[in-house]
Amino acid sequence: MLRKLAILFLSGCLLLATAVAGLFWMQREALEQPLQIDAEQILNVPAGSTPNGLLLQLERQGTLRGAVWLRLAWRLQGYEQPLHSGEYQLLPAMTVAQLLEKWRTGDILQYRVTLVEGWNFKQVRSALAQQDKLQQTIAELSDSELMRTLGQANLHPEGRFFPDTYNFVRGQTDLDILRQANQRLQKVLAAEWAQRADHLPYKNADDALIMASIIEKETGVAHERDEIAGVFIRRLAIGMLLQTDPTVIYGMGERYTGKITRADLRRPSAYNTYVIAGLPPTPIAMVGREAIYAALHPKEGKSLYFVARGDGSHVFSNTLAEHNKAVRDYQIKRRADYRSSPAPAAQ
Repeated sequence: MLRKLAILFLSGCLLLATAVAGLFWMQREALEQPLQIDAEQILNVPAGSTPNGLLLQLERQGTLRGAVWLRLAWRLQGYEQPLHSGEYQLLPAMTVAQLLEKWRTGDILQYRVTLVEGWNFKQVRSALAQQDKLQQTIAELSDSELMRTLGQANLHPEGRFFPDTYNFVRGQTDLDILRQANQRLQKVLAAEWAQRADHLPYKNADDALIMASIIEKETGVAHERDEIAGVFIRRLAIGMLLQTDPTVIYGMGERYTGKITRADLRRPSAYNTYVIAGLPPTPIAMVGREAIYAALHPKEGKSLYFVARGDGSHVFSNTLAEHNKAVRDYQIKRRADYRSSPAPAAQ
C-alpha cells in the first residue's frame, strides 16, 4: 500500500514538474519570438493602458503570438501596472521580451525641439507650431494671455525663455516646453545676477537681461561679447546713446526688409536707441548664458565705439576720430546709409 502511494506521489510530482517545465517553455518561446513586423512601427500607449489589453491587441494584429503566456509571464515577474503612457518604438527583429522590457522601464520615444540663441518670440512660436508631436495649445493665445498662463502677467514674453534643446514625448504641450524654458531662464539669470561684477549701471536683473539680448544680437564672434558689453555699459554710465542697430530692427517689426534707412534711424520708437536714452523696455531676443555673463562681467577699457570688419568681428575705438577712421577703413564700400553699431553720438 505504501509502495503504491509512493508511486502515485512520484507520478504526481513528475506530472507537476512536466507541467511547470511546459509552462516555462511556452513562456520562453513566447518571450523570445521576434515581433512580426517588416518596418519600424510606433505603438501609442494611452494613459491607463495595461499590458493585458495591449498584448491582446498586438496578437489580434498578428504582431505576436501567445498573449495568454505573455500576460502570465508579466504577472509572475511582478511588474507594475498601468504602463507609462507614450509612444514605444517597435523595430524588426525586436523580441517580445525586449518590448516588455521597454514597457517595464517606460522607455518611451522622445522628440526634440531646439530654441536658438538670438531668436525672437515670434520665431519661438513658429518652431513650436511645427512640432506635430506636441499638443498645440497656445496658437489662439495672445502674448499677454500666454504670459498670464505662465504666472507672469506683467512681463513681455520677449527674451523670457532660455535657448536650448528640449526633449518631449507625445502628449506634452507647447506650453510645457515654454514653461520649462521660462523656468530655466529665471534660474540662469538669478544665478548669474548673484555673481555679477560691481558698479554696473543696472537697476535690476531685468536690465541685465535686456543688455544681454543686445549683446547676443551684436556679437559675431564669441570672444567679443565682454568687449561689446564694455562699450555699451560705458555708454550707459556716461549717458551716451547706445545707438545699436538690432534694437532699431526689432522696433521696426514687419517693416524691416533687410536694411535700415536714415529715416528709420530718426523715427521715434520705444526700441530706437538712436533716439531714446538708456535701454529699450524689453529684451529683443533670447539669450544664452554667455551673453548674460558678458552683460554682468564687461571687459574693462575705454572704448566707446566699434565697427564691423565684415568677417563677424569688430574694430573697437576709444575716440570718435579713431572710430571714423575705422569706418573709412572697413565700411567705405558699404551703402551710404550704413550705420555701424553703435554709431557715433551727435556732437
